[in-house]
Amino acid sequence: MEQPRLNLSRLKNRVIAIDGPAGSGKSTTARLLAAKLGYSYLDTGAMYRALTHFALSKGIAPGDGSKLQALAENLTIEFRTDKDVNHVLINGVEVTDAIRTPEVTAHVSEVSAHKGVREAMVAKQKEIGKKGSIVAEGRDTTTVVFPDADIKVYMDASIRQRAQRRLIDLARMGVSTTLEEQMAEIKRRDNLDSVRKHSPLKRAKDSYSIDTTNMTIEEQVDHIISLLKVVLK
Repeated sequence: MEQPRLNLSRLKNRVIAIDGPAGSGKSTTARLLAAKLGYSYLDTGAMYRALTHFALSKGIAPGDGSKLQALAENLTIEFRTDKDVNHVLINGVEVTDAIRTPEVTAHVSEVSAHKGVREAMVAKQKEIGKKGSIVAEGRDTTTVVFPDADIKVYMDASIRQRAQRRLIDLARMGVSTTLEEQMAEIKRRDNLDSVRKHSPLKRAKDSYSIDTTNMTIEEQVDHIISLLKVVLK
């Protein structure tokens, strides 16, 4: 169902940046928030997933930084929203479901850790954000991509809750796994994302922290809107 837009004229052309680890709820929350505000939605994580998927399809190893950088610089990644679904396209070909497979998930942190890859992607993301009126989410949107965002939010949740959410997403895709496997995978990704040398996942000092463990998606969206009304007077 298409989300009703809010009549908040003072929010026009703003940049809202949301960071957080896998399963924190940031992607769905950012997408629905953008729909309510009439904003564009920038899923930076999907861009790295798209690159990972394309690289694997071409036989490029996740550790080959130079080839991945060249690929990132020349790859065309587009987003198209249709009835609340954020479609992802690589060079005009839809890959919305393909970039969410366990294979891509297993390699995306390694691919995104390369300095050249991040520089190429951040350049693309900054270009997208120049027009404003955007909700961007990922792992370095508040610290690297949009350090001057009008409002920054850091979302997190317990590892168990995040794993349960991932379990539900994979079940919808017909992928069989267990809660224990997903908890282990999330811990692995958290470690890779937090200790990487270039643009590690961390909370910006001037961001607002939200623990989503016991919150529904609707509550998360409403909470951020409440923040916007107070902060962006």
